[in-house]
Amino acid sequence: MLENDIERIFFSAEQLQVRVCELGAELTHDFYDKNPLIIGVLKGSFVFMADLMRSIKTYCDIDFMSVSSYGNGTTTTGAVKITKDLSYDVQGRNIILIEDILDSGITLSYLKNYISAREPESISICALLDKPARRRSQIVPDYVGFICPDEFIVGYGLDYAERYRNLPYIGVLKPEIYT
Repeated sequence: MLENDIERIFFSAEQLQVRVCELGAELTHDFYDKNPLIIGVLKGSFVFMADLMRSIKTYCDIDFMSVSSYGNGTTTTGAVKITKDLSYDVQGRNIILIEDILDSGITLSYLKNYISAREPESISICALLDKPARRRSQIVPDYVGFICPDEFIVGYGLDYAERYRNLPYIGVLKPEIYT
């Protein structure tokens, strides 16, 4: 059923797991003995973050933020609204912001500035996918799973109108579904 809406698979479940484990090893190395606070940007990051956390082999805390800037569309509205704020105090903490896809950069730019005002020790950005062709903000991720071309993709947490998050791979959505 869901698979019928996918034009082609872009990143297989196997490719995702290999790269997530590599990112986990990088984060373990860079944050070993720093007890980072890993902040997932909901909802899209939850699948990636769950797998990534199991690959990080050092102490860490987790928290989530929920923001909205897309609604049910395929492009950002440009207005970022925080719908769930942090539970932890971030002052003096090493923060790792986890995002499913860095697209326009508007949301992550806003969140980085928002969190910076709370005086963390550091803020790093880990994005599963980086889509630089759509960037409207000068933000650059510190850790990237894959560079992604300018196509509308879903799966592994990424959605269109809250659908397709449960696909185990990332695929290109057929244009007739969203146009």
